[in-house]
Formats: sequence, structure tokens, C-alpha cells
Amino acid sequence: MRALVDRVRGGGAAALEPAVVAATRRTNRLVLRPYRMSDLGCWLAIEADEAVRKPLHWPERTTSEARAHLRARTRHTILRSAGSLLVLAVEYESRVIGDVSIHLRTVAPATRSVEVGWLLRSDYRRRGLATEAAGELLRLAFNDVNANLVTAVISSANEASARLARRLGFQLAARVAGYDTYLLSREAHDRPVASPRSESGAPSRSGEPSSWNERRAG
Repeated sequence: MRALVDRVRGGGAAALEPAVVAATRRTNRLVLRPYRMSDLGCWLAIEADEAVRKPLHWPERTTSEARAHLRARTRHTILRSAGSLLVLAVEYESRVIGDVSIHLRTVAPATRSVEVGWLLRSDYRRRGLATEAAGELLRLAFNDVNANLVTAVISSANEASARLARRLGFQLAARVAGYDTYLLSREAHDRPVASPRSESGAPSRSGEPSSWNERRAG
């Protein structure tokens, strides 16, 4: 995977034209939309959930720190150049219960790639909600961003999130330093996959990847 990224960074398009701008998306049960500062109460519940924090290596934040973290997430609404990030809050029954994220890695049309992530509050898991949200995220990746390759980076100890990735059609490609990299090509995504019965919704690392600007900002 790294060799592919390195080759693409050496040339090709410098930016998406047109850029992909966050917009509200709906599934059977969910609304996916940009974060708002009015989501703070729901966000504090997410921050307080150890099952979310632990896989992502989040610290325990004060209310002020959590507010700043949410503010950073509200600003990630456009995919334009390599390195840009788009985050959509996942709303269920008028309450934000997690989010999905997409990080534009490379832009050249022939080899365009993104990294995706998801996180979901533990008390909303095992209902198929994470699968539903992540499935819509993949439609954004392949249909709107026109990616040819999607990656998900998951802690090697996070079997629940790995199961979700496999359910979505991802294949394990590499294990490095305690993290597993899963790949999903456009061709594989177009093949039918088994319908999920339940899932934990445990977060992938991409919900808060260490290399993103958000970690420095939050």
C-alpha cells in the first residue's frame, strides 16, 4: 500500500475538481451530516465512552478540551487535496451517536485512494447501525470521491472493528506496529457481501488517526 501511495504522490492531479463538500446523507435509520457546536452534549457522551476512547488512544478530556475537539471536527467538511479530511456525525433518533470519516490520501484519478474510519457509542452497538453508517461512507468514497482504493487502519487488538471491515468487503493487507491495514478496491466493493446480523461498531483508528491535523488541533 505504501508503495502505491508513494507512486501517486509523485504526480497526477493536485486537487479534486470539483471538491467534495460535506452534505447531509440519509439511510434507512440514520442521518449523516456535518457536526455542529450544538452537538456538544452528545459529543461529551461520546468522549466519556471508554469503549470509544481506548481503541483510539484518546485521553480523558475536560469539558473545555472536548469542546475544542468537537470544534475541530466541525471544520472538516471539504475534500480537495491530499491530506484533507471530511467528518460526518451519525445521528440516530435525533441524537448524535458517533461519526464516520474519510481522509483523502491520493488524488490522481487512476489511483485515487482514501482512508475511512468510524466510531459509535457502545450503548448503540449490535444493532447494525455501524454497518449502515459505514456502508453509506463507502458510497461517498466510491461514488462521490471516485476512489479506486479505500483503506481502513484498525488496532490489531480490535477484533470487533476488524469484523465490521471484513463484513464490508475489506481484506487484510498488512500488520505493522500493532495496527492492521485493510483494503477495499472498487471491484471488490461492487461484489455483493453477506448481510450483517449485528456488529459492535468499535472504532477504526481512522476515527482519530495520529497523523491527522485534528490531533494537533484537538
